[in-house]
Amino acid sequence: MLKRLNTTKFISIAILSAVLFGCGTTSAPVKTEKTEVSLSSVTKTSAQYLTLAGQEKNKQSRDKYVLLAAHAFINEGNASAADKALKSIAQDISQEPELLAEHIYLSARVLEMTSTYDHALKTLNYPSNWTLPNWQWVSYYQFKAHLYQLVNQPIDQVRQLSLLSKYLPASQAQEVNDTIWRSLQPINQQTLLSFKDDTRNPIFAGWVQLAYIAKHYAVDPNDLVRHLGSWQQLNPNHPAAAKLPTDLEKALNTQPYQPKNIAVLLPLTGPRANIADTVKQGIIANYMATADDSVALNFFDTATGAQAAYQQAVAAGAEFVIGPLLQSEVEQLQNITPAAEPVSPTSPTAPIAPVTSKTIPQLYLNHIDTFVAEPDKFFFALSPTDEAIDAAQRLYNDGIEQPLLLVSNDTVGRRMAESFNQAWQTLTNDPAEIHYYDGGDKMKVTVQKALGVIDSKERIARIKAILTPKIEADFRSRRDVDAIYMISASKDLALLKPFIDVNFSVFAEPVPLYTTSRSRVENNDRETANELNNLTISDIPWLITPNTETRMVNELWPNWSNGRKRLFIMGYDALDLVGKLAQMRALPGYQFSGRSGLLSVQPDGTLNRQLSWGRYQRGNLRPL
Repeated sequence: MLKRLNTTKFISIAILSAVLFGCGTTSAPVKTEKTEVSLSSVTKTSAQYLTLAGQEKNKQSRDKYVLLAAHAFINEGNASAADKALKSIAQDISQEPELLAEHIYLSARVLEMTSTYDHALKTLNYPSNWTLPNWQWVSYYQFKAHLYQLVNQPIDQVRQLSLLSKYLPASQAQEVNDTIWRSLQPINQQTLLSFKDDTRNPIFAGWVQLAYIAKHYAVDPNDLVRHLGSWQQLNPNHPAAAKLPTDLEKALNTQPYQPKNIAVLLPLTGPRANIADTVKQGIIANYMATADDSVALNFFDTATGAQAAYQQAVAAGAEFVIGPLLQSEVEQLQNITPAAEPVSPTSPTAPIAPVTSKTIPQLYLNHIDTFVAEPDKFFFALSPTDEAIDAAQRLYNDGIEQPLLLVSNDTVGRRMAESFNQAWQTLTNDPAEIHYYDGGDKMKVTVQKALGVIDSKERIARIKAILTPKIEADFRSRRDVDAIYMISASKDLALLKPFIDVNFSVFAEPVPLYTTSRSRVENNDRETANELNNLTISDIPWLITPNTETRMVNELWPNWSNGRKRLFIMGYDALDLVGKLAQMRALPGYQFSGRSGLLSVQPDGTLNRQLSWGRYQRGNLRPL
């Protein structure tokens, strides 16, 4: 602390002595050769630059030394001293664009360290008519892109990076171009569409157009090639026109799966048949809707063994396999050798003789923790843990900083909470606060403890015991929490939300409430929905936004729960995915807008599922 105080004092003395020296002398000025001071690099300590500033007679050079000192302070992690140095020259800094730009840049750097990223972004703004050296534009666009990344605004980050690349040599520009492409991959097609005609920045617009083409046409290589050719003709000088991004070139050379014989492995008999039949109905519904007579669809029962069903599918000439559904069945097939492609028997009774080993592409309808990634194997699951990970990203995107989790004390609840916490720490470097509740009165106690109500009531009781006459006091709830995420079964939600509502004190604003599809109540009447007002919930798009299909399914299967409807849609999407999976894996940014969510494929073949969100308002669940 003493060292910091001495440093601050030294700044004041150095600047003051420079001003006094300039104003106090009455002798004739001595002509000296002007020293060129470069702001492009910091090679000395802050103390050395301040000493030079105190000795410098030329005002412009003196200002440069103070700016260099501020930059050195930032490098040393001393934001307070840097701020004081910048403020000491703020009112009368030399009006040269280079100095003014550096003052703005360093002020934004200080704000990044001491205030908010938004405040830093608001400060970091150069007039477009300034003439500056390339290194200064590089610093400006690089830092601005960095700030937009921190506030999770990828489109603005890409816009700044596209401006940055033109000031860099080719080798460094290529690295920036790779970063641009990676940043565009998670952005959905509709967002890209709204930015693809930005005439103010044709390089940025070109990148956005390319990303849209890659996502929209990736499933059909012929269409993709045609639209890429048109794009290259319209953008001959674009950085990506000469060399397409690596994964886009890979997608161009990847052939889609076009099977004519699709096998589906499901437990069609036994205790899991009801669940499997729901998935089967979804697959059949899609098959009937597409009406492609050239494709054969065959179902095989895994109830007597997944491996036996798989071998039957192979013997029947399967060119693509969907399933199996259960985790235990997926584990069985993980140990199977590559499928043998049989030759046709010479007679109806002749045995089938395998002659070549050939891997048949397969979309498993579940996921296991231990699996070996293979080029033609994919894993599609309606995983609760994936939903929790998606929720962490949603809360982060909504600007939540201190979420509190209220979680049912069961296996699924704990797994979801752990997954949320891991995702939250990846995004923020901070753990989420988790409280597990049990049923009955214990739920109420957990809510009151989590919100700090019990502590508040105990303090009130102690004060009332001391003071005479008796006083009236209301409890207070915590104010540091800015959102609550509930991971609960639907039967718990009807109690959990009211407990939260009544345990927010009158002195605090209620915080946003989030929950999972697992919590969604089956009763869709207006009274139930009114009780859930202002609650934000995640679910598959097909259930968030009802349509003709959902009404038809409700009429055909009126007793189906929401859980069964999600399995129905999983089957529907599974058949849609068959012709898209190869391109989705080759091009990680390619997303398919399925009825079960926005789907993409990780390099190991696992499908990511981004859900939709809705909010209960005035007795209705409205899509967000």
